[in-house]
Amino acid sequence: MYFCPQIRHWMDFLKKIWRLSANLLRPFNDYGAFIVFMYVLGLVCVYAVVPAKRGYHAYSLAPQELFLDVCLLALLLWALPKKAGLWLKRALYFVAYLLAVVEVYCFVKFDTTITPTMLLLVGETNSDEASEFLESYLSFGVIFSRLGRVLLVLLAHVAWAAVWNWGKKPIKPSPLRAAMAGMKGVSDRFRWKGLAGVAFLALFAYCAVTGYANKRAFIRLMGYDNIGDVEHELTRKDCAVLYHPAYRLAFSIYANELTAKQVDKLVANIDKAVVDSCSFRSKNVVLIIGESYNRHHSGLYGYGLPTTPRQEERARRGRLVPFTDVIAPWNLTSFVFKYLFSLYAVGDKGEWCDYPLFPELFRKAGYHVTFLTNQFLPQAKEAVYDFSGGFFLNNPELSRAMFDTRNERLYRFDDGMLKEYDRLKAENKENNLVIFHLKGQHVDYRTRFPLQRRKFNPDDYERPDLKQKELRILADYDNAILYNDSIVDEIIKRFEDEEAVVIYVPDHGEECYGEGVHFYGRMHSTEITARLAREEFDIPFWIWCSHDYMVKNPELYAAILKARDRRYMTDALPHLLLYLGGISSPHYRDDLNVLSPGYNEARPRIMKNTTDYDELEVE
Repeated sequence: MYFCPQIRHWMDFLKKIWRLSANLLRPFNDYGAFIVFMYVLGLVCVYAVVPAKRGYHAYSLAPQELFLDVCLLALLLWALPKKAGLWLKRALYFVAYLLAVVEVYCFVKFDTTITPTMLLLVGETNSDEASEFLESYLSFGVIFSRLGRVLLVLLAHVAWAAVWNWGKKPIKPSPLRAAMAGMKGVSDRFRWKGLAGVAFLALFAYCAVTGYANKRAFIRLMGYDNIGDVEHELTRKDCAVLYHPAYRLAFSIYANELTAKQVDKLVANIDKAVVDSCSFRSKNVVLIIGESYNRHHSGLYGYGLPTTPRQEERARRGRLVPFTDVIAPWNLTSFVFKYLFSLYAVGDKGEWCDYPLFPELFRKAGYHVTFLTNQFLPQAKEAVYDFSGGFFLNNPELSRAMFDTRNERLYRFDDGMLKEYDRLKAENKENNLVIFHLKGQHVDYRTRFPLQRRKFNPDDYERPDLKQKELRILADYDNAILYNDSIVDEIIKRFEDEEAVVIYVPDHGEECYGEGVHFYGRMHSTEITARLAREEFDIPFWIWCSHDYMVKNPELYAAILKARDRRYMTDALPHLLLYLGGISSPHYRDDLNVLSPGYNEARPRIMKNTTDYDELEVE
């Protein structure tokens, strides 16, 4: 008898827990239709934008995260006053279906989801352009594409609402509540409400646990105050997966807000860019910016395969001078581009956008500036890396301040840049700055050169440690370097009869199966080891002078030869360019000009603002 009160106490406690579990269904019972249709619509959005290509697949945790998101929204609606919840629910329906239609349509027509660049392009589109766009791309056939899946969900939702409300009172029970009412007898007997509540709670907890890491990563992603840090975040292995159009829209708005802040600073600096005088020391300054170029795969620097025969021949003639100890400040294109264009150098006060951009100074000095890029043109499916690297180059006001002439289309291969220059060179003036930005060896390597230009094959490598697929990738990387050699040689040919100096610099290096390494691409590791620095930061850098240039500027050529073995980091490149242009400006720093007797070779070469290159034992 002593145990009876305790047993009764525990039984009462369990009944309370059971009733509480049953009550857990109340919010979801009231918004059952919302949960069902938003969940189905979300799944359609997830799988409708997966490319029908080998190797592509949807985010594996999308069903769990979507369930969690929809349930949290239902809880929010339930917690609000009834009328407010009703209007918010209607607004969520409108936004969800609109986002789904827009994103899936863009994927079907343009092979892109919602991106920062796409949002930017939409914002710059006026009503006439929008009307022309709709007339051009809206067709009946679109309904039978993947977009039809979204329209089917919408049609089913409308049909359900019509049937459910036909001849009924304004406020009706949800399908879940109606089902429970029909099973009242069963409910009373088996207490299934409590069981369902426990099961629902367990499912909700499971989805919360599995989705926690991605939710945390998304909050971290949206917490940065500059677009460069955002891009770096996206290189992490545990970066957020923006699996739903709502997340992609939120990120796109956020990314545009961050870039707008830096653009505002850069625009404000246009009037602050000062040129005191210009001697036009070099009539034609040509800057070639490459991509993902590992110096240790260049024949010019002793690589075992002939990947750079044309550059090597020019070096033998003495006009092309390779520099032997040059590194990039970052292994991310967008970061490097900001350093290459801004007068800011690592260690300076403030941010890169607090300083003028070197093409502005060239234009103010009287140079005609041409910019030809095969990567940084705004396009809807642009990756965030290209968006981050090129947003300031594509801003209309900044572009007008920097460039007189620009190309308006991209090409599959870099030989398109040669055609663009041949078309636009008639606009050149007496003194010119010409900037070529190539795709170079940007992954995927096999798409960076025409197949008929393939020379190297897996059999050319004595690497028993690599698999056949890895050898193929390695060969394609070297083939891309060989093709790049032909492109830069053709650029040089276009200035051989001019008084011109040509500078070649890639943005950063690239891993491609170095000795004992089964990896290609870039690691983006927080810890920079000697091996990583060698593969991803060591870059080729050379200066070529035409015959007329050498004759008229013998002291400059002598300075180039003298500087070839100096330690150098490319964040200082704008100061070298200003010197070559003969531009006198308070923004110029002699200690950053590698050709100057006053060059500070002892300046620390800090990679990623964390690691001193010269303190590592890099071979």
